[in-house]
Amino acid sequence: MGLRKRRNWKMLNEPRFHAVYKSINKQLTIWGVERRLFFLALIMGGATFNLFGSLLSGLVMFTALYLLARWATGADLQILRILLNSSRFKTHYDPAKRDQVALQIVRREA
Repeated sequence: MGLRKRRNWKMLNEPRFHAVYKSINKQLTIWGVERRLFFLALIMGGATFNLFGSLLSGLVMFTALYLLARWATGADLQILRILLNSSRFKTHYDPAKRDQVALQIVRREA
């Protein structure tokens, strides 16, 4: 019994190694942009092309949205989810924000 306890105690102090694969922690991006934002830019570029009938307008729209999405992905991968969910929550009290004050200037004639 004492040998068994001693062996288990030794096993607890030994380091354990667990295999972690890069694909689990890898960001799911296409050309450096979060997947949903990339497809949004692609769809909006295609819709602009269909609406105006101009390939140049579709490419300009896709490029502009792609660059915006690339910036957003670099800032925070979850920024789209944060922005979409922010409208659902109530605003919190912020002491730095002041209500507008209506002022009326009255002049006295001497």
